Amino acid sequence: MTNIDKSAYNVIGLMSGTSLDGVDVAFCLFFVENNKWTYEIVHAETIPYSIEWKNRLVSLETASAIMFQQTNAEYGFYLGGLVSEFIIRHGIKADFVSSHGHTIFHQPEKKITVQIGLGSAIAARCKLPVVCDFRSLDVALGGQGAPLVPIGDKLLFSEYDFCLNLGGFANVSYQYGGERIAYDICPVNIVMNPIAEQLGEPFDDKGEIAKSGMLSNYLLNEFNQIGFYKALPDSPKSLGKEWVIKNIDPILNSYELALNDLLRTFCEHIAFQIGKSLKSKPTGKLLVTGGGAYNSFLIECIQGHTSHELILPDKKTIEFKEALIFAFLGVLRIRGEINCLKSVTGANHDSSGGAIYQFA
Repeated sequence: MTNIDKSAYNVIGLMSGTSLDGVDVAFCLFFVENNKWTYEIVHAETIPYSIEWKNRLVSLETASAIMFQQTNAEYGFYLGGLVSEFIIRHGIKADFVSSHGHTIFHQPEKKITVQIGLGSAIAARCKLPVVCDFRSLDVALGGQGAPLVPIGDKLLFSEYDFCLNLGGFANVSYQYGGERIAYDICPVNIVMNPIAEQLGEPFDDKGEIAKSGMLSNYLLNEFNQIGFYKALPDSPKSLGKEWVIKNIDPILNSYELALNDLLRTFCEHIAFQIGKSLKSKPTGKLLVTGGGAYNSFLIECIQGHTSHELILPDKKTIEFKEALIFAFLGVLRIRGEINCLKSVTGANHDSSGGAIYQFA
C-alpha cells in the first residue's frame, strides 16, 4: 500500500473533537499534479454521539485499564460501523479511511498522547485499509503532537495568509521565514459549550447568549494572566482538556456570575488572545473555520481585536476542514511523505506519522 503511486485519492476522513459534538465523517477527493494539490469535499456529515457514548468518552480518563482497552476497541468498531453506513448511504467507494480518533489524554510533556479508536477494529468493521494514530510519533520525537492541521493549511489553503480554527480550542497557522508556524492559542468551545448546556442549549447559537451578557473585567484579567499566555505567541505549544480543568475551571468556578456574563467575558478573552497572537504579523487574509465560525458575536469580538481580513468560507469547509485535512494526512502517510512539521510541534524531526492497518 505504501508503494501506491497515483494522482487521485478517494478518502474518508474521521474526526472527533474535544467539544464532543459528534463524529465528523467526510468523503474527500485529492488530486496532485506537478506537486500542486487540489481537493473536493464530496459528502460530509456530523453524526452526533448518543448520550451513552458521550458519557463514556467523558469519563474514560478515570476508568480502569481494562475498561479503557475495551472502550478503545468498541469505539473502533463503532467508527467502522459509521463508515460502512456512510458508504451505503452515499453510494461511494473509498480507497481507505483516515481516522483522528478521539483524544483521551494529551500530555506531551510526559510523552503521552492517546486517541482511542483502534485502527484494526475500524478496518475489520468497514473492510477498508485504515490510517490512524497520527500524533504519537511526533510526541516520541519530542514534539507537542499538535497541531497537525498546518501541513494541510500549507498545501491545500495556500491562498490565505493565515488559517484560524475555532473548535474546542483556537489554533492558527501561517507561513513565516520559509517555515510553517502554528500553535494553539486558547480554549473555545470546550469551555463555552458546557456553559451553554447549563442553560439547556448544546451551544450558544450565533453568540446570542453571550451578546446579552455583561463583560466582567476582573474575570477577563484573571483569564489573561494565566501563565500559558505569557509564552512567546509563535512558539510550539498545544492545549488539552487537562489544561482547561487545571487552569480555566477553577477561575470560572470562583466567580458567581450569570451564565451569559461568563460567556460574554470568555468571548472577549478568546478575541483578546487571538488578537494578541497576531498583533505583530502583517495584515492579510485570515481564513476562519470550525464551529466557532458560526458564533457571530465571537467573530465580531475577534474582528475588534485585529486588522486582518476575516474570511468565512462555504459551509462544508467551515464544518469539515479538520476531517478533510486528517484525510489528507492519511494520503501523505500512504505516500511516505512528511505530514507533521517540526517547525509547528517543536519535535526533533519532521515525520510521516500514522499507523497503517491493511485489509487485503
